[in-house]
Amino acid sequence: MNLSVVEKFGTIFRYIFSSFLSIEMFILSLLLFLILIANLKRNNLLIQMIAIGIYIGFIIGILISYTTYVSTCVDSFMKEILNYIYFPSTIVYFFIMAFVTVMILWTLFSKKIPYFKKVVNYSFFSILYFFFMAFIALAATDGVDLVDITKLYQNETILCFVQISNFILLIWFLFTGFYWLYQYYRKKYD
Repeated sequence: MNLSVVEKFGTIFRYIFSSFLSIEMFILSLLLFLILIANLKRNNLLIQMIAIGIYIGFIIGILISYTTYVSTCVDSFMKEILNYIYFPSTIVYFFIMAFVTVMILWTLFSKKIPYFKKVVNYSFFSILYFFFMAFIALAATDGVDLVDITKLYQNETILCFVQISNFILLIWFLFTGFYWLYQYYRKKYD
């Protein structure tokens, strides 16, 4: 598809005004946006709850209207996740490490993150960086082409580094999620 950015916007614009359903979705989204913008100064809890209800209504409407398509998408998504777990991609691994780099910088410069959470972040990220550097060094010394999937999967050590790195990142996500939930409820009920 060799469309310019202007042509892509034109295609989207034509779709928005091509049917009653798309016009209705556009108007509802625009109204919700305007209500939320107007609520920024007032900070009314009722409007925030209504907005959350509308978002949930959108999601339920999509789930009910397109049940078979949604189930197909969820199945495809789960297959891709399992495929990545069992047969990891080096491209995704590089993106994960880019994410880890951004999170290290955010942890380093953030004044809002408590000391304990910074120590936990640094320990997880240091382990992930060690695994990444070992992965690169091993691939370079063994002459493994990171694009050639068959050679990558034949080297058990490289595969272990990628899979364990993914597992460690998942543990960090879970820990961070539970930590922020704990902090939220601790502040709320203190």
